[in-house]
Amino acid sequence: MQVFCLGESAPQPVGTAVTIGAYDGVHLGHRALLSRLTSQAAALGVASAVVTFDRHPATVVRPESAPLLLTDLEQKLELLADCGIDLTLLVPFDRGRADETAEEFVTEVLVDALAARLVVVGEDFHFGHGRKGNVALLAELGARHGFDTEGVPLDADAGSPVSSTRIRALVAAGDVAAAAALLGREHEIRGQVVHGDGRGATELGYPTANVAVPDGIALPAVGIYAGHYQRPDGSRHAAAVSVGRRPTFYEAANPLVEAYLLDFDGDLYGEEARVAFTTRLRDEQRFGSVGELVAQMDRDVLAARAALAGGT
Repeated sequence: MQVFCLGESAPQPVGTAVTIGAYDGVHLGHRALLSRLTSQAAALGVASAVVTFDRHPATVVRPESAPLLLTDLEQKLELLADCGIDLTLLVPFDRGRADETAEEFVTEVLVDALAARLVVVGEDFHFGHGRKGNVALLAELGARHGFDTEGVPLDADAGSPVSSTRIRALVAAGDVAAAAALLGREHEIRGQVVHGDGRGATELGYPTANVAVPDGIALPAVGIYAGHYQRPDGSRHAAAVSVGRRPTFYEAANPLVEAYLLDFDGDLYGEEARVAFTTRLRDEQRFGSVGELVAQMDRDVLAARAALAGGT
């Protein structure tokens, strides 16, 4: 998949089938739409293209209520590539872009940059200043500029559309299994392994990878989880994962992600980690002594093994 930014040197397609959106999570609803896009592109003999943004538009338009993200930009691009997309156009989103009219966006991005022949979007799609653009306006502008427009419903689960908002709520509640069912994969966070307090290896007997997750990424609710840790070499390890505040020792200001890799002995410091959440095991607890905490950690590791048996 080719990735380029608006305004940079870019391929000059003879025509494209295009979709537009934040595509946070690239969930099953997105994937159904992208499958429709790639099949339509093949039928037309043109490239499939995704127009997305270098940041979530809400961080500019309404930063006080911008959502936590299911995927960072790198992961989103990887997932789009996995869907067979030919081109992704990254549009820098700033205040000027937020004030751009729908008509200006269509001319600059869809017509001039991508030579769109077909635009496929969700049926509730809105764009442009004040979200005044919609599928009907796209169809009207398409008739003027020579592209067709198709609004499609996102896949439904239990009668409700699959949406990033719905999945974020499940992650925030700690229901990572239900979130995975809508994502089509386990929810994953990424970050560098950094030095922590050092208690895991010395005092507790469970050395953990302390993963520094960037701000703005959706973490599961505080608790203990069974999951997987992927190293930069691609190796994937079963893990017991804590998202917590270390209440037995002190109350951390923000939740910390710590992964104990089952049956692993090695140095993880400094590497870029990927931690995926399979199932929630329990709530976080405060213990009266280190011994009580270690005994519970023993049980957590056994529970993680059982939960992951056959799926590691």
